[in-house]
Amino acid sequence: MLVHAHPDDEATGTGATMARYSAEGATVSLVTCTSGELGEVIADDLAHLRDKPQELGEHRRGEIVRALDELGDIKHHWLGGPGRFHDSGMAGEDTNHAAGAFASADPAEVTRAMVAVLRAERPHVAVTYDQNGGYGHPDHIAANKALMGALEPAADPSYEPELGEAWDVPKVYWTAMPRSLLKRAVDEGLLSEEAVAAFEPSTVPDEELTAQIDGREFHAHKLAALRAYRSQVNIDDDGFFAKMVNDPEFGREHYVLVRGERGPGEGPSRWETDLFAGLD
Repeated sequence: MLVHAHPDDEATGTGATMARYSAEGATVSLVTCTSGELGEVIADDLAHLRDKPQELGEHRRGEIVRALDELGDIKHHWLGGPGRFHDSGMAGEDTNHAAGAFASADPAEVTRAMVAVLRAERPHVAVTYDQNGGYGHPDHIAANKALMGALEPAADPSYEPELGEAWDVPKVYWTAMPRSLLKRAVDEGLLSEEAVAAFEPSTVPDEELTAQIDGREFHAHKLAALRAYRSQVNIDDDGFFAKMVNDPEFGREHYVLVRGERGPGEGPSRWETDLFAGLD
């Protein structure tokens, strides 16, 4: 089960992982916490959605349906129901504290909603962002808190028994970008040395990574899912993001284990090649 903040986050960070496990027959579920109502609309033919948060949110709810079809058989949940929690905007904006914003939502309500999904899906592996949300976005940070804060209540039979039988998630991972990717981007001319300072805090030293999922076989599925998000991304221009995602190496996705027992791995760093490694 993967927990992401906005539509398109799941394809960008974990799309190859989702496609691979779906193809292998695993039950793959996604929890999306907001509809991304405050995302920047980049496609000019969708300009009518700019500065119209509710209309954009509805549009992005349609985009995610098409994107998930490209990744396989994915069970999808909107945390609290469609539109319950709203996009909070970038860090420091007034919208972080607006009514309905996910970043300032009642923790008790968020926990209850997440526990309901955890008990319904009963995942053996759960995935979300690190405590900084990867790059500091308030909704990504809130997604981390939502999952991590629900793990113990979900496993406690005395907590809201009407939400279903208690479930203790065996393994939890946080998504990660290897620091070595920055060096390769510089070496290949995709990123300037000056830009590294901005990106480096969002990366993880390679030796601290736990798992690398090789989803290169499903890279095309990941790209197809991203193309479904026309309001948000363009992977066919000559910008940095397009060059990065079109590289087949974008099919490799990386994680840090934060809960559960590490399984057997490969190479000098003993990276797991399967998120289910070590589970019976």
